[in-house]
Amino acid sequence: MTTTGIRLHAPAPGWAIAADVVVVGSGVAGLTAALRCEAAGLTTVVVTKARLDDGSTRWAQGGIAAALGEGDTPEQHLDDTLVAGAGLCDEEAVRILVTEGPDAVRRLIATGAQFDESSEGGLALTREGGHHRRRIAHAGGDATGAEISRALVEAVRARGVRTIENALVLDLLTDADGRTAGVTLHVMGEGQHDGVGAVHAPAVVLATGGMGQVYSATTNPSVSTGDGVALALRAGAEVSDLEFVQFHPTVLFLGPDAEGQQPLVSEAVRGEGAHLVDGEGVRFMQGQHELGELAPRDIVAKGIMRRMQERGAEHMYLDARHFGADMWEHRFPTILAACRAHGIDPVTEPVPVAPAAHYASGGIRTDSHGRTTVPGLYACGEVACTGVHGANRLASNSLLEGLVYAERIAADIAGDPLHARVPAPVPYPEQPAHPLLPPEARFTIQRIMTEGAGVLRSAASLTRAADQLDRLHTEAREALQENGKTAEPGVDTWEATNLLCVARALVGAAAQREETRGCHWREDHPDRDDTTWRRHIVVRLNPDRTLAVHPTETAEFPPTAPFSQPTQRPQEQ
Repeated sequence: MTTTGIRLHAPAPGWAIAADVVVVGSGVAGLTAALRCEAAGLTTVVVTKARLDDGSTRWAQGGIAAALGEGDTPEQHLDDTLVAGAGLCDEEAVRILVTEGPDAVRRLIATGAQFDESSEGGLALTREGGHHRRRIAHAGGDATGAEISRALVEAVRARGVRTIENALVLDLLTDADGRTAGVTLHVMGEGQHDGVGAVHAPAVVLATGGMGQVYSATTNPSVSTGDGVALALRAGAEVSDLEFVQFHPTVLFLGPDAEGQQPLVSEAVRGEGAHLVDGEGVRFMQGQHELGELAPRDIVAKGIMRRMQERGAEHMYLDARHFGADMWEHRFPTILAACRAHGIDPVTEPVPVAPAAHYASGGIRTDSHGRTTVPGLYACGEVACTGVHGANRLASNSLLEGLVYAERIAADIAGDPLHARVPAPVPYPEQPAHPLLPPEARFTIQRIMTEGAGVLRSAASLTRAADQLDRLHTEAREALQENGKTAEPGVDTWEATNLLCVARALVGAAAQREETRGCHWREDHPDRDDTTWRRHIVVRLNPDRTLAVHPTETAEFPPTAPFSQPTQRPQEQ
């Protein structure tokens, strides 16, 4: 048994356990996959970086989109998703999402999730940006993710699924045939499983969430450091569409020097009639799109950024004073509390907002069953690129994608006779380790990415970012080669190293895509170019440790599509 490619510098595993399936991550995707695998009779272990409910799912305010309302259809949901995806959605992947989605939501309700109901007794459905129908189910007003997380965590515990909390997964294990054989991980405070160990399993499901912490300001929790994408690259898997990072247009503005997770002001607030205005009270989104403030997120984010540039302002405002206190307190209690905690009362004053990194539309490239290009390795949720989101995620499709594709993964694993082949533990291989960055490099990476690869990008800004990121990597590599020194292994250094890996891959893809499409905005190439760029950009780590960045031949999305020749200088990884 070996690790594929290179691995993080870490001690050899001091303990090991075996299972049929190891699921990495405890959001809606990970816990759904675990529950379905366990129900199919598979011995399943859930590994999560913090506590079971500490991922991104619990922070989802808006809701979950599905054609559940009267007059709505999966076909209409499909149309809205394809429009938002700006020509890069895989239509078959979207069709799976919208047709299987309604029943997946009903199964979630049967699992215990309680959604808000209308006065007539059915689900209370609302609208968000890009949707032409009211199809967003929500819970607790604006606490949908927290309710879904609660229900799934309770179900996992009730059914006795084995869990390992406070565990950072390090690298993939593979057998002699290159098939997945488990993962290595570092556990803090788990008694007999403390320190670095391994879970041996023939099927690994990555549901590690996003990589929002690669930017200074993000809606993502502190655990979202791109660990799954970095692991997949080191394991030899393909990743796709990393340049399409969705910046949520309305994040509470806490000042120009604010860093880390920022409070989200849900799109549902605009869905209920809030207005975007500038400092003079002018509604600047009118006339920019047929849906105005409810246009897809990339359009609204760009509209806000343009107005900020025109006015020389650091933020715009979201005005919902006309809601009144009762609506704020009952429909948006979480947002109301967050605003008031920062000295802003949306009942009586407009809320200062600005775009911040929110959702990665790209990730580990999968097929319609969640399979990656490494046999036995699956991915679902935000860490995956199923082809559903294209160049820009439609609001509230993320929770639905996690549900639908997690169920498909579980069905695929259960139908694979190799699931019964639990690998026998063998000595950990002696392989060259990836040099680690010091913990403080995290903040350097965030600054570089915010300045060079944020909402607005150009060849000049991306070149600067690439050079600065390369310098960080080169310094760490040379220190390891010349004197054997690297940063001390630990969660902070592993996270910083993972962030550098995904940052370099993201910048490489963004530099290559010389157009503006969806949430990728190139100032030097302001137009969408369907002739040249209606295709995906795929990144992988070559055996010689160079990072290869390639466009696919078409916009079709098979994960086994052959690579064309590199069109830019490979980057050493």
